[in-house]
Amino acid sequence: MTGSTEQPTTLILGIGKTLLSDEGIGVHVLTDLENSSSPVFENVTTMDGGTLSFTLAGPIESCDRFIVIDAAELKSAPGTVRVFENQAMDEYITSGNKKSVHEVSLADVMSITMLSGNLPAKRALVGIQPKYLDWGENPTESVSAAIPVAISEIESLLKRWSDESD
Repeated sequence: MTGSTEQPTTLILGIGKTLLSDEGIGVHVLTDLENSSSPVFENVTTMDGGTLSFTLAGPIESCDRFIVIDAAELKSAPGTVRVFENQAMDEYITSGNKKSVHEVSLADVMSITMLSGNLPAKRALVGIQPKYLDWGENPTESVSAAIPVAISEIESLLKRWSDESD
């Protein structure tokens, strides 16, 4: 957005199936984030991406900055939060590390935006290591405890990205 005084558009997408306990953590983080009073979240668009769909390519390719929150195989203790940014995100989601119960993968949706030439310049995956991926409406205790950590990581990303564009 060189030469523009417009504020970059930011989309935060929470994905997951909330009926499969920890698999729905992206949606649970998004819900808590939407209730946050932090000013850094005032000018962002949040979206519940559910279990993903090709229709999400449109909103993703129309934003300047994109953050997705999802359960991710991190080979770490349940509740571990890790941020993959830009190229690291692209590599992670295409490497087969992201085990998914979704019909459409995040890599599929991101490929559409890349092929159209509209991949957001600033993008990140906030991955949270699940413990339990079976029927259950709420995340396990260790994964629930990761919600404020994930929100803090997202807040830090947005602040840093804003500082870089100033």
